[in-house]
Amino acid sequence: MGCNCSSEYDDWIENIDEYCEHCNCPIAPESKYEVRTFFQLLVIYVTDVLVTYDSRSPPTSPHPDNLVVAIYSYEPTHDEDLGFQKGDKMKILSKNGGEWLLAQSLATGKTGYVPYNFIVKMDTMETEPWFFRDIGRLEAQRLLLAPGNAAGSFLIRESETTPGSYSLSIRDFDSSQGDHVKHYKIRNLDSGGYYITPRISFNTLRDLVQHYTRNAEGLCTRLTKHCQTRMPQKPWWQDEWEIPRETLKLETKLGAGQFGEVWMGIYNNDRKVAIKSLKTGTMSTAAFLEEANLMKNLQHPKLVRLYAVVTQEPIYIVTEFMTNGSLVEYLKTSEGSKLTINTLIDMASQIAEGMAFIEAKNYIHRDLRAANILVSEDLICKIADFGLARLIEDNEYTAREGISFTAPYFLLLLEYICEEETLLSLRYIGQHSTHYCFPFIHLILYIFAQEKSPVDLLHDCFTNQTSQQ
Repeated sequence: MGCNCSSEYDDWIENIDEYCEHCNCPIAPESKYEVRTFFQLLVIYVTDVLVTYDSRSPPTSPHPDNLVVAIYSYEPTHDEDLGFQKGDKMKILSKNGGEWLLAQSLATGKTGYVPYNFIVKMDTMETEPWFFRDIGRLEAQRLLLAPGNAAGSFLIRESETTPGSYSLSIRDFDSSQGDHVKHYKIRNLDSGGYYITPRISFNTLRDLVQHYTRNAEGLCTRLTKHCQTRMPQKPWWQDEWEIPRETLKLETKLGAGQFGEVWMGIYNNDRKVAIKSLKTGTMSTAAFLEEANLMKNLQHPKLVRLYAVVTQEPIYIVTEFMTNGSLVEYLKTSEGSKLTINTLIDMASQIAEGMAFIEAKNYIHRDLRAANILVSEDLICKIADFGLARLIEDNEYTAREGISFTAPYFLLLLEYICEEETLLSLRYIGQHSTHYCFPFIHLILYIFAQEKSPVDLLHDCFTNQTSQQ
């Protein structure tokens, strides 16, 4: 480690916790990783350095843990769920319903199931619109850079590196970097207060927010409004797996292929979903049900959620709807073609995160490509169709004898991959090959290629100067 005496360095930056005893400059922590798989390497490469600190318990509510307050209103759609308005207080009776919690209204005494993501614990910081509990640095950046936010938009989140501490993330703008996000560590006082700079401290985080709303006082900009987010979608109802075809209404045809069609539809006149209709004879119903039951248990924020199925032919597969469609088509749009390099890197890291989860579960996708990556309105990328390729008869992408699809021009460029040391991820591939390495790189090249072909872009990576790589 070394101090930053000779460089410009923000001494409020998150993850800096040691200072030079001579000049009081921050000392950057060392990074130590144990890289186990290709996708874990990619995820680690774009996330923060994690440093171990002494644990400190966060503030707790004086009320019992089972008392909650609604942060959104909810209209019931089933006989067993409980409707409520924003601000209503409830008592949680049971958490055995997965994403639906059995609750009792403190106002009416009625009981029923409530969606977990519409409520928070009473009298905690989670009731503040600027507080985001379970997100990291990268997710904070995605939220703040999403449409609806501007310079000065901010949020406070739990620190990834210091248990019991918090971080302030602020959207900023300048002519050289454009829109970007800066992060500040909020430190704890032994007496119970908080501070960003030792020059001024606050009794509560609410006091801190109010102060920096009036005056930037050393921050990159004054706090203006809390991060704007969309109202969450309620969870899929717990008992709805094999559903009647009559509950689905096909509205807009999104695409068609050799094995069926994809539609945007409405479920129970209430919820927008994506519906994949498979041609009769595409796969065995029994084999599909066996695979689908495994797929529905593979739940991750970067995997498209499988909601339900219609098992009578033609088979329907019902999943969450992603507004911007497939990545392969989105990158061709006027909006997609203007994405910044940082956004493209973030999208690639999201795909790697999803693939790392699939790999950790010893599952094989078998058809990883841009057409099977779906993009949300907030530019969240999710992997789709994992597991289905194995069931489709005579699918040209199906792996046989352990060999999965690989772009053939990678064989022509293998000598460059073996010799080049500047691209860490590609060098790692040569040492720790997995089922997904080359299909994933083909996908990443597609994301960044824009006007060039992937093979031309890859060739440039290995022949241009290091700075251009």
